[in-house]
Amino acid sequence: MCTIADIEGSFSRRLGAQLAVAPDGEVTGSLADGCLEKQLATEVLSGGERRVMRFGAGSPIIDFRLPCGSGLDILVDPAPDHAACAEVLAALDGRREASLALPLGPLPARHYVPSLRLVLFGEGPELDALAMLGRASGLSVETFSKDASDGLSLGRAPAGIAVDRWTAVILLFHDHEWEQAILEWALDTPAFFIGAQGGRAARDERSERLLAAGVGETQMARIASPIGVVQHSREPVALALSILASVVGEYEAIHPHATSRHAVLRSA
Repeated sequence: MCTIADIEGSFSRRLGAQLAVAPDGEVTGSLADGCLEKQLATEVLSGGERRVMRFGAGSPIIDFRLPCGSGLDILVDPAPDHAACAEVLAALDGRREASLALPLGPLPARHYVPSLRLVLFGEGPELDALAMLGRASGLSVETFSKDASDGLSLGRAPAGIAVDRWTAVILLFHDHEWEQAILEWALDTPAFFIGAQGGRAARDERSERLLAAGVGETQMARIASPIGVVQHSREPVALALSILASVVGEYEAIHPHATSRHAVLRSA
């Protein structure tokens, strides 16, 4: 296993980014454009002890350079702790955060968080478009439509849906009376993003209904509306792209991995 343990300058991967090298030389994961992966595979297969190697700026390997001009310290571990790695995978499969202690180098641990998950409620082509784009992006997507047998009932909170702080809850209704119970439920979850589509009139009516139901203004401020980075999107796919970009940006903002080793140490 190879882990970026420190970055000098800027680089296209996060601190803590990893790849694995199989005994036959097959590489899983990426750290750059292919050349670094081949070099690391050679280093891993050569055996030896765990070691931190410098690549790029300041490296004694004079025949290998990074095009970006940065310097990377990479932990090369020919014999990673497979049991500890399996525990991390099990935690992530259960959508729990986990940490893997690193045996050498400036980064003591690699912190892992669950992947971005979308829980979508709504109707029509907007719901379909966002679900399609989310799945095409490799995200976990769950959809609940008022037009299908998904267990949604007008005026009732959703049941049996687990939401963690790495989940975005998005409402895409034209019939806005369906929103009330779902939003009250969503505001009681740790979802990092809650959004609802609708124009100014729909937003004003939504706020009035939530206030009348006892929802405070601080809680209501968690609801993003309008949603998306492009204002006034009229086409379903354009709206879906706009929403997805906004949600991914929010997810990246709360992601604990930083470009600074000190920031990662604090998050771990």
